[in-house]
Amino acid sequence: MQTQAKIASVAPTPGEMIARARAMIPKLAARAAQGERERCIPKETIADLQAAGFFRVLQPRRWGGYEMDVPTCFDIQMTLAEGDMSVAWVYGVVGLHPWLLAICDDRVAQEIWGRDDTTLMCSSLMPVGAATPVDGGYRLSGRWKYSSGSDHCAWAILGGTTAGTPGDSGNRRFFLLPRSDYQIEDTWHVPGLKATGSNDIVVTDVFVPAYRTQSAYDNFLGKGPGQAVNTSELYRLPFGQVFFRGVSNASIGALQAMLDAVLAYGKSRTNRAHGGMASDDPLVQLTCAEAAAAIDEMKTVLYRNFRNMEAYAARGEMPPVEERLKYKFHSALAAERCSQFAARLFKTTGAAGLFADQPFGRILADINAARQHVSNQFDASGRNWGAALFGSTDNKDFMI
Repeated sequence: MQTQAKIASVAPTPGEMIARARAMIPKLAARAAQGERERCIPKETIADLQAAGFFRVLQPRRWGGYEMDVPTCFDIQMTLAEGDMSVAWVYGVVGLHPWLLAICDDRVAQEIWGRDDTTLMCSSLMPVGAATPVDGGYRLSGRWKYSSGSDHCAWAILGGTTAGTPGDSGNRRFFLLPRSDYQIEDTWHVPGLKATGSNDIVVTDVFVPAYRTQSAYDNFLGKGPGQAVNTSELYRLPFGQVFFRGVSNASIGALQAMLDAVLAYGKSRTNRAHGGMASDDPLVQLTCAEAAAAIDEMKTVLYRNFRNMEAYAARGEMPPVEERLKYKFHSALAAERCSQFAARLFKTTGAAGLFADQPFGRILADINAARQHVSNQFDASGRNWGAALFGSTDNKDFMI
């Protein structure tokens, strides 16, 4: 623990961490084509993220982490997205898992980080696995899709449904498995977010000790056995609010990258349809202004929401369900708005914007791919919040 204490004692400031991410943007952009070809984040990039300490942002100090606030993690993610959204997406998933591990039984952290506190975890949290209770734990089987960054991880966190477990709403749990207990199948052939390597994970009748599981309903309630030793208010935020933002915020950073590229490109591009420079076209100017304003609005809402939730955590409270539904809608709406603005910005680049030596097509495809995630379906989240506005208390979404 001396090494861990030393790491924590020299923790950088949030500003320093964000500056490290910004300095990495040119390198990430230069490697983006390689990641798309290989359909996986380059190992060198994961090593760079590790060296920068990004995976320690939400890790407990007792394990060498920094215990920074969640908005700092998302600031890093959005900044990384300005270089390569696939990298930011993987960071927005894998980088949140130390937070989840902190609320689980501490024996799991001992098992995962006891020998190497840089060990990474992938996940697929949809409850598609079948878990049968047995003496001391569960037998788990299933196939999970969309496990981003799995090639770089030594453990997996998988969602499943148990049978005969009273008191667990929907009988849903998360199961933590070492790499030896699952297989990764190469299935990630997609038009966007190609480099995330979001392949399938397959488990065949594996025993999972009970202490390596976490109740999904307890997550909704803001409870976890790990809170007995990880006492920071950081680990008392609503689970869903942390995790669905991890698959939304990268779009905001990628939209900023698209806007910056259009601004630079428009200063030298002639608009053949209307004549003159693209930068002098009032429609292009308006589109850029609206996109810039939208980015500012989406970030402002993100920070405001987490400040509110941090205040609840400081009081030992959980936000009301209606408020949590509103925040989830804000998150999903951000992904939707980014896809709309990215399409408008792409249109301003004309036919020349199609070529692979320009970043526009890749960024548009990445943002559109992110829009497809189940947590980014703004219409479903909007209906849930809208029903609550009308007084409905029939909420069935525990990922909030």
